[in-house]
Amino acid sequence: MKGLFATKSVRGILEEAREQPQTLRRALGPVHVTLLGVGAIIGAGIFATIGTAAAGDAHRLGAGPALMVSFLLAGAVCAIVALCYAELASRVPISGSAYTYSYATLGELVAWIIGWDLIIEYAVGNVAVAISWANYFKTFLAEAGVRVPAWLSTDWHTAQRIPGLLESAPHAFGVPIVFNLLAFSIVAAITVVLLIGIRESAWANASMVVIKLLVLAFFVAVGTRYAHAENWHPFLPNGWTGVASGAAVIFFAYIGFDAVSTLAEETRNPKRDLPVGILASLVLCTVIYIVVAAVFTGMIPFSALAGRLATEQAEPLTLALDYVHLKGMVIYVVALGSVVAHTAVLFVFQLGQPRIFFSMARDGLLPPVFARVHPRFRTPWGSTLLTGLAVGIAAMFTSLEEMVDLTNIGTLFAFTLVSVGVIVLRRREGEGEGTFRAPGGTWLPILGALGCLGLIAYLPPTSWLRFVAWLNLGIVIYAGYGSVRSRLTGRASAGNAAEHDAGTARSGAWLAVAGLVCMLAAQAADHLRSAIGGWSWPDLSSPWLVVPLLVNLAFLYPVLIHRALAARRRLPPGSGRGLATQTLALLALLLAVTLSLLIVAGLTSLGAT
Repeated sequence: MKGLFATKSVRGILEEAREQPQTLRRALGPVHVTLLGVGAIIGAGIFATIGTAAAGDAHRLGAGPALMVSFLLAGAVCAIVALCYAELASRVPISGSAYTYSYATLGELVAWIIGWDLIIEYAVGNVAVAISWANYFKTFLAEAGVRVPAWLSTDWHTAQRIPGLLESAPHAFGVPIVFNLLAFSIVAAITVVLLIGIRESAWANASMVVIKLLVLAFFVAVGTRYAHAENWHPFLPNGWTGVASGAAVIFFAYIGFDAVSTLAEETRNPKRDLPVGILASLVLCTVIYIVVAAVFTGMIPFSALAGRLATEQAEPLTLALDYVHLKGMVIYVVALGSVVAHTAVLFVFQLGQPRIFFSMARDGLLPPVFARVHPRFRTPWGSTLLTGLAVGIAAMFTSLEEMVDLTNIGTLFAFTLVSVGVIVLRRREGEGEGTFRAPGGTWLPILGALGCLGLIAYLPPTSWLRFVAWLNLGIVIYAGYGSVRSRLTGRASAGNAAEHDAGTARSGAWLAVAGLVCMLAAQAADHLRSAIGGWSWPDLSSPWLVVPLLVNLAFLYPVLIHRALAARRRLPPGSGRGLATQTLALLALLLAVTLSLLIVAGLTSLGAT
């Protein structure tokens, strides 16, 4: 049991990083870090979710003109969490972000859960951003007179809803060829840039940040002339519930400031530059968001926005410009800004995810290929290349509109544990020397955790179900591979039983692959359910519930029980008892996750009735 929650000391983490034969290149200063933060934050959120946050949709109320307050509320929660991130990044300046911080404070199992959870924020979120980028870029090309064939710019799920597309697309062996080449291309291009080097990546990001800030300034300058105070009345059409619901939606617009902390091993002075970059980027973006929200809600009435969002597939900012009869070059410039903004978000998230994989592989929780550093460019080429392939391939064939809520809940969960981690680290290791300390004592991280949990409460239950199912898959992989291969707990717990260790790891790796395939099948079945008219799943039998339960019952529970019995029978009494206890603890955790799946599925069913 102790092995699951074994922690690393901060000193041990720093010494282990210094002893690595391959290190990353330190080339970033405070300006680079701040611009990378702005590049990650200002992106798809402000361009895509601002309309839903203001007008609401079928599942939630909108904030209306009080959208400015929603941005302020979400920004306040993020500011508190940012202070916690700044303290942890200053005291533990190692790549890995919340994963590394959790390893130093809450233990290996929690660190794994956080690392797995961050895949939702970075990799899965980037799939949705890549698809959105492709849509905006296709519109941008169309305005310039360039037409991209629909079968080369549409995913399979969307193609099923477009009349005649599957019939007109090229066929191979009777199967329509439909994929989103634009989404794959942008991910591939960014991956190549990131493989070349961190300094070149930082300058490319800085250029994109300048462009999108100029475009937002252009929107504000033009829109101010058409904003009318009467459009701000009533200011709270849906009360404070609408404000909180809007804050939960536009929280997606703030995701990214934490990605800065993954660059700790590539920053020249991380104890100073990381806190400066995290806080400066967040404050700057909050001010920009509030100004844009004020102009946006002043240009188009709340009621008109709700109606047009329900009937038109267009960007919210473009809708506002069209409402006041601004067309042509104005809309073209804003569309360009949207493309650049999406590119910058893809850029920074593709930068952050490989560095989390890099840290997890260095700890033995992922295969060694994720920890390989390029000898010339000194970038984590193994994790960067694999992340690029995974995101690019997924973006070609999937439609992930629902991923915004899933990304939000995953990120808020990580932020909650980071806030708790600050309290634990202070109690365990005291005050750090020469490092940043968040103000407010213990109350600030407590307030940050409560704020994150409060925003989670305003997300739809379907997001909770998908999130718990995702955590279930993560625990499957940890139980099958990470818990055995861990440098901190795996081999020591096995009593140097190399053969048993390797065999269990191999079987666990195959088990993890089987679980991942089943989860992808759940996603495909969920899309198929919505694509076929007149067919619906019975209550409590969503594939996001059924598939994890089948994986647990058919594969994982028997494997864990067998491992516990084998450990008691084959290994020495002390180590065998320890491994058996650890395995049974994992089994108990999975049973708890199974119960959570059933509860959340019940809430989802009730919410749908």
